[in-house]
Amino acid sequence: MKNSENNNSKTIQSPLPSGGAGGGCRIVVLGAGESGAGAAVLAKKEGFDVFVSDMSKIAPHYQQMLNERHIAWEEGRHTEEMILNADEIIKSPGIPDTAPMVRKAIEKGIGIISEIEFASRYTTSKMICITGSNGKTTTTSLIYHIFKEAGYDCGLAGNIGHSLALQVAEEPHEYYIIELSSFQLDNMYDFRANIAILLNITPDHLDRYDFKMQNYVDSKMRIIQNQTSDDAFIYWNDDPVIKKELEKYDIKAIQYPFSELKEKGSIGYIEKGQYVLEEPTPFNMEQEALSLTGRHNIYNSLAAGLAGNIAGIRKEVIRKSLGDFPGVEHRLEKVTTVRGVQYVNDSKATNVDACWYALDSMKTRVVLILGGKDKGNDYAPIVPLVKEKCSALVYLGADNTKLHQNFDALGIPVRDTHSMKECVEACYELAQPGETVLLSPCCASFDLFKNMEDRGEQFKELVRNL
Repeated sequence: MKNSENNNSKTIQSPLPSGGAGGGCRIVVLGAGESGAGAAVLAKKEGFDVFVSDMSKIAPHYQQMLNERHIAWEEGRHTEEMILNADEIIKSPGIPDTAPMVRKAIEKGIGIISEIEFASRYTTSKMICITGSNGKTTTTSLIYHIFKEAGYDCGLAGNIGHSLALQVAEEPHEYYIIELSSFQLDNMYDFRANIAILLNITPDHLDRYDFKMQNYVDSKMRIIQNQTSDDAFIYWNDDPVIKKELEKYDIKAIQYPFSELKEKGSIGYIEKGQYVLEEPTPFNMEQEALSLTGRHNIYNSLAAGLAGNIAGIRKEVIRKSLGDFPGVEHRLEKVTTVRGVQYVNDSKATNVDACWYALDSMKTRVVLILGGKDKGNDYAPIVPLVKEKCSALVYLGADNTKLHQNFDALGIPVRDTHSMKECVEACYELAQPGETVLLSPCCASFDLFKNMEDRGEQFKELVRNL
């Protein structure tokens, strides 16, 4: 929409609070999704003069949330005079620093923070924070499962679950398990993770980082900022980027590196079919008893087990939880089998590395679905696996030019599609009994779909109707 007059947009004004922790200072929230609406609720509770602005339509659920608490808001526009008088701006992670209103705020010297940073000011709860280019959602969900099974009072927040700020305001917990994207980390300054987990760093979202890998890496490394000797830092010891970066930092937290195989310095690893954690208390179980399969999930399970062990959760609870975790929707999710063909939904694979792990875990020939909004992808790392495992490729995107340039020369049958219906029909025609149709797109979903979940849901519905 235009950043100007919009007759369909509306602003609801309400009496401003006085007193409280906010002391009448003005907080402006840009973006009114889960993150922004939650931040506004907390800011209102703490006595700030709060205004919420969203360039898009605000979902009815969030409109109601703001209205019930008498929080002023607008949609379909950013009214400059209502925003640039802020003492501080809380920016939703999806809004880039290049957005015109954000640029103006920066030029004016207005502080810009994330919802997570803001929420952390009003809680003393323990923060278990997970980031990485891949595996964040699975690991976060698994840790939450372990903590809940142990009877811990914990909330799920960040990229999944409910807004951390909303929970701090209205449903506080003793522990928060938080999935953090690089976009959230960018606007976090004083936040401190009691347990920080860095799973991996591979190229992703480079379009948001001037196509400079180091900028993206620096963002991920912010997970360890402000940690003290009382905290824990869990990381993948085999990741070459992480190992190189760690040389630059004076890490005060206790380090808990993990790797697939036992290596010097690794605290968690797999050895002779055993899942092993050496510290802080010895723990082991049969690798075959882990509910999650595939190499990438070994890393996720090691990181999650270490988090539970550090938090003092009983061994029998960790063992049971690692064995009965049901997995995460849209991550290597088995949908159904049609005519002897297994259909797998891996819509969360929005970068090349995630697709690599998905292909690596496949035990059959694969019809691979690729495509979407490219984020500056380098497809070279998956080319060998595509040649080895794929019987056909189905491109799914508004513009599949880059996919044609990278994969057509392999000599594998390809189909060009521009809707999920076309895509599933092509897969149905191409796949042979005993093969797997794998939706693991390498790309963001916003060219044809509302989001990654919408892409996965459409895939599942169409497959089940075959």
